[in-house]
Amino acid sequence: MYTLSDYSAEKINDLIQTAMEFAQGKTVKAQQDIFVSNLFFEDSTRTKTSFLMAEEKLGLKVIPFDVSTSSVNKGESLYDTVKTLESIGVDLAVIRHSKERFYDELSGMDIRIVNGGDGTGNHPSQSLLDLMTIKQEFGRFAGLKVGIVGDVKHSRVANSNAEALRMLGARVYFSGPEEWFEEGTLVNGTYQSLDSLVKEVDVLMLLRIQHERHSNKMTLKKADYLNRFGLTKQRASTLQDHAIIMHPAPINRGVEIDSELVESPKSRIFKQMQNGVFARMAILKDELEQKGFTFK
Repeated sequence: MYTLSDYSAEKINDLIQTAMEFAQGKTVKAQQDIFVSNLFFEDSTRTKTSFLMAEEKLGLKVIPFDVSTSSVNKGESLYDTVKTLESIGVDLAVIRHSKERFYDELSGMDIRIVNGGDGTGNHPSQSLLDLMTIKQEFGRFAGLKVGIVGDVKHSRVANSNAEALRMLGARVYFSGPEEWFEEGTLVNGTYQSLDSLVKEVDVLMLLRIQHERHSNKMTLKKADYLNRFGLTKQRASTLQDHAIIMHPAPINRGVEIDSELVESPKSRIFKQMQNGVFARMAILKDELEQKGFTFK
């Protein structure tokens, strides 16, 4: 899986259904030895550990890979690293890399590649768990109004979610500092002022500031950002009764969201994390079945 846009709406719904079955207690195990490795060239907590948990639950054999002690530090290319793993018998690699579309240089290999996040490009497994969370809440996507707020320009989560949500029939709106938006950023949604957006959405999805991808550091103080562009308690009080709050994490409490709202009744932030294991189980199972492996 490189991006969710490679899949039809029907396929995405099938993956969501599989993930929801896992969440409801369904278990399957690999019926043969399957070797997988996780190559994370950028820091990660939720994505890496939930992929590890998903792999364990599916009965996969995980081959450890640590970038800090690998031949990458001797100048080995991503292609040669992955080709080495393929040569020694690894069947699937989950890769997170700072290079957008890193997977283009890996096409043609027999090893299956799952995109764990590529630069500011896409984050398909995060998008699938977000879609799963919304489906659990509303039972549908058609007609829902979803607001994505914050550093949209630098967020691979925003890119993946906006495209998939539109494909599934939701209406997507963006908000945040206007200098972080451009014509290309808004191809999958419409810009709206935050105070009006909060009152209208069914789903409010907040994003952290991607400081590591900015050429210039922000000059706004945390409290100023929260008051101008974040979800304060006052703004949250204007949400519709049925509306939910989401965030892909890591969360900068007191910046994009008031700390007290992170675990409020409307928040589904930790539910998203829980769903990450099940969504990634669905992705791994699907990818490996395409390679001819079986689960039972």
